[in-house]
Amino acid sequence: MEAYLIATACTKFEKKSDQTFKSLTEEVYCDLLKSAKVEKGNMIGQAWFGNCGMGTFGQNNIRGQVCFTPLVQKKLFPERVGIINVEGGCATGSMAFHGAWKDVISGTEDVSLAIGVEKIYQPNQPEKIQEIYDGGIDQFDRNDWLEFYQSIGNELGKPFDPGNKKGTIFMDTYGLQALWHMKTYGTTQRQIAFAASKNHFHGSLNEKAQYQFEVSVDDVLKDREISYPLTRAMCAPIGDGAAAALICSEKGLKHFPTEIQQRAIKIKASVLSGGKYRTPQETGLSRVAAKKAYSQAGLEPKDINFVEVHDATSFCEIYQLEMLGFCEIGSGGKFVEEGHTQLGGKLPVNLSGGLVSKGHPVGATGLSMIHELAVQLRGEAGKRQSERNKIGLAENGGGVIGFEEAACSVIILEGSH
Repeated sequence: MEAYLIATACTKFEKKSDQTFKSLTEEVYCDLLKSAKVEKGNMIGQAWFGNCGMGTFGQNNIRGQVCFTPLVQKKLFPERVGIINVEGGCATGSMAFHGAWKDVISGTEDVSLAIGVEKIYQPNQPEKIQEIYDGGIDQFDRNDWLEFYQSIGNELGKPFDPGNKKGTIFMDTYGLQALWHMKTYGTTQRQIAFAASKNHFHGSLNEKAQYQFEVSVDDVLKDREISYPLTRAMCAPIGDGAAAALICSEKGLKHFPTEIQQRAIKIKASVLSGGKYRTPQETGLSRVAAKKAYSQAGLEPKDINFVEVHDATSFCEIYQLEMLGFCEIGSGGKFVEEGHTQLGGKLPVNLSGGLVSKGHPVGATGLSMIHELAVQLRGEAGKRQSERNKIGLAENGGGVIGFEEAACSVIILEGSH
């Protein structure tokens, strides 16, 4: 069965000390109803609730049920609807989307909701912030990854020392990946800085981005080092936020006004892949997910007009462009430096500002990418609007296993125009 993206919503990403998980849930859900031009969500048959860090705030279980209780009481969300709680590290939001998509293509539901809600910033408890991030790597057999990274670090001449933290441990692993790429293919730190500077420019045009200012390439390079070759401006910030999407079948379209039906976006592909300990020379799990997504959609990389990739660091953009088939392996740095990925380029990437500028509230990130695709596909992105906007792709990774993510999502959407 066909599945359509009927509406999306996303809060501004920032440090939201004054908001709760429940208030963020209500804000993004009500914005979603407005986007769909309906007053209540009575047509929703299933919900997928994504979150990673709520346990550090004291709510270990039934997270979605707890956050939706006020909405049920206000009769904005239907009673007795099943809510499935989802966690997949930074890929959580995309996993919620995948679940809702499966509801629809299987014929189980006509309308399904995917929502991701996250609060990470805890100003008086930094150890709680670290606890959230620690959940994205194996805590049972720590020596497995410690020995792996130490071995890679020794080969690269960059000792792996997770006890000497300037950022999360993930920044250290990304730093090793970036350095390996530099030494293997000649990628430069300045090319990584180009990606960061470009995304800060895109973010300056996005009113919902956590960082809305430009940073020059030189200033990116001058910024505080986090884990060589990565500087602070190349790394995603800590923040809070929520994003959501409504997915429906062709039959389910009837629940929405005609004008909303006419702007429905076709979901061409939704694919998940899993990580493993791989050698640095082996292609990553996003290459596997991308190939399956292109096959599922009946498309090739050349058919994609614009892309949102998971740039937890700006090196990730360079790497993922290669894995997704948009340039040859080893040439991602040059591809970015030549300006192809900027607004107006032949393949605009991270027009939202990407994670390094838009922000990265872990459980909401994947759905915020879907929101950006939808905004672009509908021609509603204002100053950051891509001229070519028929087909968009989002790549979202979560957690880490060795030299790659633990989970990866690739989603392809096609606009109605």
